[in-house]
Amino acid sequence: MGQPVAWFEIAVKDGAKSRQFYADLFDWKLNYVEQMNYAMIDTGGEGIPGGIGTAGDGRTSGVLIYVVVDDINAALKKVGSLGGKTEVKPYEIPGTGHLAVFSDVEGNRMGLWQRV
Repeated sequence: MGQPVAWFEIAVKDGAKSRQFYADLFDWKLNYVEQMNYAMIDTGGEGIPGGIGTAGDGRTSGVLIYVVVDDINAALKKVGSLGGKTEVKPYEIPGTGHLAVFSDVEGNRMGLWQRV
């Protein structure tokens, strides 16, 4: 069985404008966490959860999906062996899991998520 997608993230330059755009477009309810400058997306029960965050200095705007893996370090090792590159080393989201970001052989960015 393949690995499921756990989360999606939209990185934007203008957070307030983009949050309003997506809330209006898709009727998403957004829970904005000011100290993180990040909005958790509630799609209404169907689909996968996600978030909208500001692309800070050095970050690219765009959409990332996060795929669940059992071992994030082993997955990144496999990324490298297949010609991809680690972009963001694994780090912990306290109490929930670890995430990392890689680029594939075409330069597309993807995320990895290891649950606690």
